[in-house]
Amino acid sequence: MTTRAEYLSALEAEMQNLQAAGTYKHLRYIQSPMDAWVEMEGYGRVMILSSNNYLGLSNHPAVIEAGKKALDTYGAGTASVRFICGTFDIHRELEQAIARFLRVDAALSYVSCWNANEAVIPTVVGKDGAVISDALNHASIIDGCRLVAKTVKKAVYAHSNMEELEARLKETQNAPVRLIVTDGVFSMEGDVARLPQIVALAEKYEALVMVDDSHATGVMGATGRGTAEYHTVEGKIDIITSTLGKALGGAAGGFVSGRKAIVDACIQRSRPQIFSNALPPTVAASAREALRVLDAEPERVTRLHEKADYFRAKLNERGFEPLAGDGAIVPIIVGETSFAISISNKLLQKGLFVTGFGFPVVPEGTARIRCQISDALTYADLDKALTVFTEVGTEAGLLS
Repeated sequence: MTTRAEYLSALEAEMQNLQAAGTYKHLRYIQSPMDAWVEMEGYGRVMILSSNNYLGLSNHPAVIEAGKKALDTYGAGTASVRFICGTFDIHRELEQAIARFLRVDAALSYVSCWNANEAVIPTVVGKDGAVISDALNHASIIDGCRLVAKTVKKAVYAHSNMEELEARLKETQNAPVRLIVTDGVFSMEGDVARLPQIVALAEKYEALVMVDDSHATGVMGATGRGTAEYHTVEGKIDIITSTLGKALGGAAGGFVSGRKAIVDACIQRSRPQIFSNALPPTVAASAREALRVLDAEPERVTRLHEKADYFRAKLNERGFEPLAGDGAIVPIIVGETSFAISISNKLLQKGLFVTGFGFPVVPEGTARIRCQISDALTYADLDKALTVFTEVGTEAGLLS
């Protein structure tokens, strides 16, 4: 048996080994609002090219003011779960706004999309169903599937491989309910789920479809309504989960939306809804305002894509090889985890903050620098970032 002291000693040694290997994750402390440029402790003014603030709304005056007003109106928090006394009218306003925006029956807010995913998967598949998941789905989906793994058939298909998805559907035909789960935009790859083909297979095999649109809400589709709008399959997706912590204000929170019966079931049965405090009213109000701004200014989405296309094309011109994609995520594969982190550190020393991702977030040997474009960035900002990338890429041997 391992003693307490032995465990703590081994854990400390593990942390020291991560630092020695150059794979230890250091937290960077920001001292100003999230924007294209921030004040970062120890580094001064730096450009952010690694934020989920896709539409530049996290520091929008109206979004901030909505949160301030909600603080005065509702106080700091709900101090309760929803079914006791934690449901405020601002929650209803937010959820109705989400449903209208996504053109679905209903929506239900959670304190995070992670909670939403862990809530809806067990609620839908129950004890005897089957869940079929893309191999590159987000960790929150993986954990949601693990919650039902002991009693439910869990199947994984190779990333965006429709032949494998169909094979998994055939293997689970005896399950009373089958749920196909996919990211809308895959966070590490930046590519988009093949929803038309997924919907066609779901209809053929009588399965439900769930899409986590966290990196697509406010980003994909002509008006930012997500992957379903992008693929013109609106109304054919049974469940859309997403976040309020990225394009929609960048604060926190998530939601389940889609078929009314499924949303109702989540209210009645989902454990994160029943046992967790409600979304803080300040966050709900800010997100509600962010939705209003997006609805009124869809040109933000157009500008975001123009900037992402520009940045990706200029990287290619300079000799980098970013992964192709139609979204705002622009990953550059560099190889080993320690190498990606060292490149990230070199970029930061030159005033550009971009995160290096490696194992276990992505497979060994596929570590990457993940750029994320925001409408808050100007073309002058993007050109400056490209100059820094070229300097660091040359120093690191990525460019000849």
